[in-house]
Amino acid sequence: MKINKKIKQNKKQSSSKIKNYLINLLIFAATTIICFFFCEIVTRVFFKDKIVLFPRYQTDAKYGEYRIRKIRPNLNFKHTSKDGSWKFTINKQGFRSNYDFSYKKNPNTLRIIALGDSHTQGFEVRQDFTYSAVIEKHLNKHGYKSEVFNTGISGFSTAEELVFLENEGVKYRPDFVVLGFYANDLEDNIKANIFVLNDNELIVNKKEHIPGVRIQNIIYKIPLTKWLSENSYFYSLLFNTTWDNIKKLLYRVKKDELVTEYAIPVEKINDYQISLEGKLLERMYTFCKSNNIKLIILDIPTLQDSSFPLSLYQIAKNNCDIFITSDSVLNDYFDVAEIHLPYGHRHISEFTHILLGVTIAKSIIDNLN
Repeated sequence: MKINKKIKQNKKQSSSKIKNYLINLLIFAATTIICFFFCEIVTRVFFKDKIVLFPRYQTDAKYGEYRIRKIRPNLNFKHTSKDGSWKFTINKQGFRSNYDFSYKKNPNTLRIIALGDSHTQGFEVRQDFTYSAVIEKHLNKHGYKSEVFNTGISGFSTAEELVFLENEGVKYRPDFVVLGFYANDLEDNIKANIFVLNDNELIVNKKEHIPGVRIQNIIYKIPLTKWLSENSYFYSLLFNTTWDNIKKLLYRVKKDELVTEYAIPVEKINDYQISLEGKLLERMYTFCKSNNIKLIILDIPTLQDSSFPLSLYQIAKNNCDIFITSDSVLNDYFDVAEIHLPYGHRHISEFTHILLGVTIAKSIIDNLN
């Protein structure tokens, strides 16, 4: 009898502990939700116009011996800022496109691959009005059956674009490659650290660069994370702050490595960046020529000027088949039209995408004729 009584007491105590645990868990969950909603309200009241909801949705991709970033395939999502809201459709290849591609190329079809960063991907621009989409529409309108691949990825450098082209892009047998160059590519090449210069020769330094991917691969498995990324200003504030600090730390580390390993003084880092970019462009152009691909270099304008420093301008011009400067396309529209969006991340506007896309398409037609 005493044993049975003791067993009943133990069961009662165990049941009481479980009950208390569940109550505490519910209290903790409720408190967390209440705190989150409070922070969300405060963030929206004071910071809504200054925060962008631009989830990146990146994962890793194995291209040959390299592992770099790509957009998560088969995904639909939206971006939101004070400037507006934009929908993204990502195909199974991880490109911003409404349809999928295969390596097999249809006869009598022009294939163009657009390489670049978030400007090329089309942050703050509708899907059908990125310069890639405009190129395709303009070519098709004028009787040139075409497929244009928008392979732009936020944060991409020329180094990563070169890796993608050599190990994956070439498999699609493109006739033209458009390299959308933006000023921060010079820094992004250093962050990537895939290629370095040794006695002015371009050498492979490492074969993996997937910043922020591992944590994204984890967090996007958690229910509600995608919804929070696209709808919560408080969540976006936390995520973007962490992301930006990691990027700054990464760049600072790479700068320190350059100083110690390659004996390049900090004040001359821009010279190294320009030399590195020049060698990357040279290698890309050589690769394109060897595969019968025409290379178009597109100068995506900064808020003030061309993305090309004077010391890089001629190098770029000498290492492509077609060189399109932002001045030649947009000079008549500066101070007249909206070249960049006024808020958000100040990406080039839809208007700018249209002008650039039409100019590229006309250049392709001229080249073909």
